[in-house]
Amino acid sequence: MPPTDTAPEAPTPEESEDAAATAPAVSTEKKGVRKEDGDGAAAALPHGDAPGIRFEKVVKRFGSNTVLRELDFAVEPGERVTLIGPSGSGKTTILRLLMTLEKLDDGVIWIGDDTLWHMDKGGRRVAANQRHLHEMRKQVGMVFQQFNLFPNMNVLRNLTEGPVRVLGVSKDEAVERARGLLDMVGLADKENAHPSQLSGGQQQRVAIARALAMQPKVLLLDEVTSALDPELVVGVQDLLRDIARESDLTMLCVTHEMNFAKDISNRVLMFDQGQIVEEGPPDRIFGEPAEQRTREFLQAVLAS
Repeated sequence: MPPTDTAPEAPTPEESEDAAATAPAVSTEKKGVRKEDGDGAAAALPHGDAPGIRFEKVVKRFGSNTVLRELDFAVEPGERVTLIGPSGSGKTTILRLLMTLEKLDDGVIWIGDDTLWHMDKGGRRVAANQRHLHEMRKQVGMVFQQFNLFPNMNVLRNLTEGPVRVLGVSKDEAVERARGLLDMVGLADKENAHPSQLSGGQQQRVAIARALAMQPKVLLLDEVTSALDPELVVGVQDLLRDIARESDLTMLCVTHEMNFAKDISNRVLMFDQGQIVEEGPPDRIFGEPAEQRTREFLQAVLAS
């Protein structure tokens, strides 16, 4: 392994805001991916060439608190992996490192064949510059609990601004894809509305469509239903299940909704104190967990 010269650069405030602005928020109504529209809706989702993710001896500290302790794990291309565990166990930190919203302290993170926080220079692994981080970040979208639409732009422009300005997509192509995604989330008739004219649930659906318009290859889901009223949770989960089923995205999910984790995942990782305690297919983790810490956590979550 080539040596690492210096610590990677942290994202600038502007880049952190840019990363957050292009990440999706969640739908609060029961909307699925509509297949009958062919090239319009389901075809607007990302397909093909999803990269894997690999963490090698990753360490992350906040002051004197070590949140991730030489963490090793991998997500295969197109795999859907859910991270479970108590609050403070490092799950969200993993997602924020992948979005370059936090800087790692040691170790290496891979997205596909490229290192995220490092780059090769004459056969040596050196700290990534901002240009490298920007290019790598294009592959990743993140679903936050909240949404962040551009208030001065209508819905259609909210979806086309990023692809045109960041990805260099033609306006016509961006508009075609945006309309397909709006159809997918049930807002085809709202393309000329501004965010202030939409309900909160509608704004959230626009936000998830906007993130998918950036054509990410990796989708990160961070407690996407925790801020929602109970009657809205099912609609969010149905939409994300449809996206998982109809796309080739590599997905990494953090949730306390165990039924959702079971339904959406190929594999579940149980975290505690910055380390993986147990991993396996959902049926085994939720049905017959091998580790006492996993059993304790699941009992506490299901009893709450």
